[in-house]
Amino acid sequence: MWAAWWIWALTAVVLAILEVVAPTYILLGFAIGAGVVSLGLLTGLLGGLAASAYGAAWLLVLFAVLSGVAWAGLRAVFGPPGGSVKTFDKDIND
Repeated sequence: MWAAWWIWALTAVVLAILEVVAPTYILLGFAIGAGVVSLGLLTGLLGGLAASAYGAAWLLVLFAVLSGVAWAGLRAVFGPPGGSVKTFDKDIND
């Protein structure tokens, strides 16, 4: 079941839809990670990894690493959430 590309693709789509409903930037990173794992399985790049004895565990580790990298990239591009506190070093009245 873990080696089926369409399950990872469906997971990516569901996570992307949930990101639209609750915009948090976190679910989008998971959706990107699941989509990349899905493409890797579809193209056969991860076929040998998925067929090994610990295939499911390695796919989950790869998914976690790719999701973390995607989240960090999104955070670098879009910045912190809009509700962050802004601090000032100088006072306008000085």
